[in-house]
Amino acid sequence: MILDLFAGPGGWGQALSVLGVRDVGLEWDEWACKTRAAAGQLTVRTDVARYPVWPWAGRTRGVIASPPCQAWSTAGKRLGLVDQPLVHQAVEDLAAGRDTRERLLAACRDERSLLAAEPMRYLHALHAAGEPEWVAMEEVPDVLPLWKQYAAVLRRWGFSVWCGILNAADYGVPQTRRRAILLASRVRTAQPPTPTHAQLAEPESLFGPGRARWISMAQALGWGATDRPVPTVCAGGGPGGGPEPFPSGSRKTLAAARAHGTWTPRPDGVVLQSRREGTGWAARHGTRENRAADRPAPTFTAEAHRWSWSLRSNSQANATIRPLSEPAGTLFFGHRANECTWIAEPSPAQGEEAEEGGVPEPIRITAREAGILQTFPADYPWAGNKGQVFGQIGNAVPPLLAGHLLAPHLGVPLDPDDFTLAA
Repeated sequence: MILDLFAGPGGWGQALSVLGVRDVGLEWDEWACKTRAAAGQLTVRTDVARYPVWPWAGRTRGVIASPPCQAWSTAGKRLGLVDQPLVHQAVEDLAAGRDTRERLLAACRDERSLLAAEPMRYLHALHAAGEPEWVAMEEVPDVLPLWKQYAAVLRRWGFSVWCGILNAADYGVPQTRRRAILLASRVRTAQPPTPTHAQLAEPESLFGPGRARWISMAQALGWGATDRPVPTVCAGGGPGGGPEPFPSGSRKTLAAARAHGTWTPRPDGVVLQSRREGTGWAARHGTRENRAADRPAPTFTAEAHRWSWSLRSNSQANATIRPLSEPAGTLFFGHRANECTWIAEPSPAQGEEAEEGGVPEPIRITAREAGILQTFPADYPWAGNKGQVFGQIGNAVPPLLAGHLLAPHLGVPLDPDDFTLAA
């Protein structure tokens, strides 16, 4: 078996499925388990820290581990960095067969910090049975010192080990998501996969074709590499609930745009469904509250509203903002303070009309769009409400990155085209 600790909604599992293999995931979150079940992935709903290891001994080929990152992530309080000495102590003790977790957990500022030591409990028990054959682990960059500690232990046990920081964009993921990776193997030299993409396209050389340019959000979403992509001025809910941020009329425009690889509004206009008109709009047309009941809602046309759109990766002051012609920054979700939004600015062609009409307010990204930017299929069966779904997406490993990491261990060739994005 392939044992997937902290399996989440199935980032690693989706990669394995594409490669023709299945994992058994251990996961606590109810909705992540339901997502995995809907995706056909085997799952045990349990607390990884409490589940016994003996059922896996003598049966485990590979171990995957992506411990929860909230204690270490820049999107949170980062108390994992304060607890880091305790986590290192737990790894050292577990590698020697000493279980001091209860005492160390009582001293942790964030109880999730110690979860990063849990993979060592499984690895120590499996090592006694001559297992596993390989290990793959992933976390936020600040966990790299801990992965180096794991690497030292695994080398003593006869593994070849590599650990370091990889950028998901270098492997075709439309997101510059940097992660600390550990790869270990008993049967082959552990090394990172060869990057397939680069920030700038590389020319062909004597050694073969160069790397392709990073995949942009526009490419991944099927919107075409234009400066006038598809987000529209419309009503919108958000991760906490409410309607999807595209009404039916806009969705028809969206579907047509994707089919043609570009976007312009429908000639007959798209009816605005809420007060997302900008400051100049209300002065000319009135607000929804004081507009006559028999007066038609205002519309916008191709000539009046053309915008250049970018994605803001979260709501923090230092959030990454990228145009659609580039990959997204690391997507943060999980609570309203980390909403990810499309933001607009006038294109040069708009001139005075843009100033008069006002700039559209930010539009929250949809779960489908966020999933695609994580390289999940467009029809991936996410379970739960918007908040639960966005939390799963933000915590997941991009399946395409996972595929690059796992394929060498499995001896299976990886075809990136098998990881379908927009559909």
